[in-house]
Amino acid sequence: MLYTFAKADYDSQTLARYFAHFTEQDCLVLWQDGVLLPFKHQELFTQLAVPCYALENDIYARNLQQIAPHFVNPDENNQSKVRLISLQDFVALSERYFPQVGL
Repeated sequence: MLYTFAKADYDSQTLARYFAHFTEQDCLVLWQDGVLLPFKHQELFTQLAVPCYALENDIYARNLQQIAPHFVNPDENNQSKVRLISLQDFVALSERYFPQVGL
């Protein structure tokens, strides 16, 4: 299943409930204001066990590459939990993961 988050106003408990339902066949994409979630709930994202992506256009639109360069340049140990993707990559993910849930 492909989960997309477009808002940043989730509290920790609500977000943790969503994350608890993720399985290894799932994927998470952050877009619009959803790209702010890893900053607000860092502890939840460090424990995330599914692939997590953020649309690069939304990261750059909010100048987050300056605040958190690990979004753009993961360290050599590949520790970044959130990877940048293009709109083209997002389309490919939507073809691979289904159904899709927009939150």
